[in-house]
Order: sequence, then structure tokens, then C-alpha cells
Amino acid sequence: MLLLHIIIKLLRTGLIAHYKAIAESINIPVILYNVPSRTGLNITPATCLELSKIDNIVAIKEANGNISQVAEIANLCKDNLHIYSGNDDQVLPILSLGGLGVISVLSNIIPRDVHNMVENFFNGNIKEATRLQLDTLKLTSALFSEVNPIPVKAACNMIGFNAGTPRLPLIQMSESKKENLKNEMIKYGIKLK
Repeated sequence: MLLLHIIIKLLRTGLIAHYKAIAESINIPVILYNVPSRTGLNITPATCLELSKIDNIVAIKEANGNISQVAEIANLCKDNLHIYSGNDDQVLPILSLGGLGVISVLSNIIPRDVHNMVENFFNGNIKEATRLQLDTLKLTSALFSEVNPIPVKAACNMIGFNAGTPRLPLIQMSESKKENLKNEMIKYGIKLK
């Protein structure tokens, strides 16, 4: 257990040094991406607090799936670190904790509905925002049935945008999951080409 604690502390220290070096080498705003399923490392609330002290680190895309952690980041960092949902199925919960929007995969195929979900929330029309969030859940699930961006490329190709194929080591979507995605898109009312 002690060894694990030491490793975590070293990773945290290295992560802070890494982001600090990047932020100091540029003069544009930096958004942290916390996507542990892709990176293998969760940016903890304590680490967010330290990083929020760096002037041009302004926001985080929070996609760890843990709403309690999002609440802790909001509480610790206040207005020093803006929060954006990185999970399309958690937009409203994150907005309710002070999030400012979503960095979205779903918006690649239904941009108007994702925009309307967020806009309705901020305009106080929670019922309509909730309806949109709930109506998109099955489509969101289909878009995340394989590693991103495999499904969203397939979806974009289905609606007539030439998104091409994923670069190796990613491969094209399996036929069964592609068929499920197609069916969910049709059920949602998306016109396919």
C-alpha cells in the first residue's frame, strides 16, 4: 500500500510539472482533459486545485464519470477552473454543479439538440433540458459502444460526412455494433445517406 501511495504521489507531481511546462511555454488558455479511460490516470481534485493556480490553465473537460469528484473540483477550484462535461450522458448533472457546457462527441451528429440541451438548462427550462438529456441516452450509449472515435466516425459517414476510417491501431466498427448504432440513429430521427 505504501508503494502505491508513493507511485500516485510521483504521478501527481509529474502531471503537475508536465502541465505547468506546457502552460508556461504558450500564451493561450489551456483546458485539462481528464479522461482516465483513455489515459489510465485520473486528475484528482487536489491536482486540479494546484493546476488551477497556473494563470492560463482555465478549464477541465471532466470525463471520469464520477459526479462526486466533479462536485469536489467545483468546490475546491471555484471560478479558477471552469468545468465542461466530457461525458455526453452526464451533461446536466455537471451543469448543475456549475459546469459551463460540454465537449461533446454526440454533438458531431446532433449538434442542435446538444446545444438546445445546454441552452435550455441555462435558460431555466430544466424540464426540456432533461427531456433532451434522457432522449439522447441510447444514442450516446451506441456512440460509446467501442473506443472513441470509432463509432462517431461511422456515424458521420452514415449521415454523409466523409469522416474516413480510424487510424491504426484503431479499426473500423464491428458490424453488429455498427448496425445497433444505425438503428439508434434512425430511431432518434437522424436521416442517413
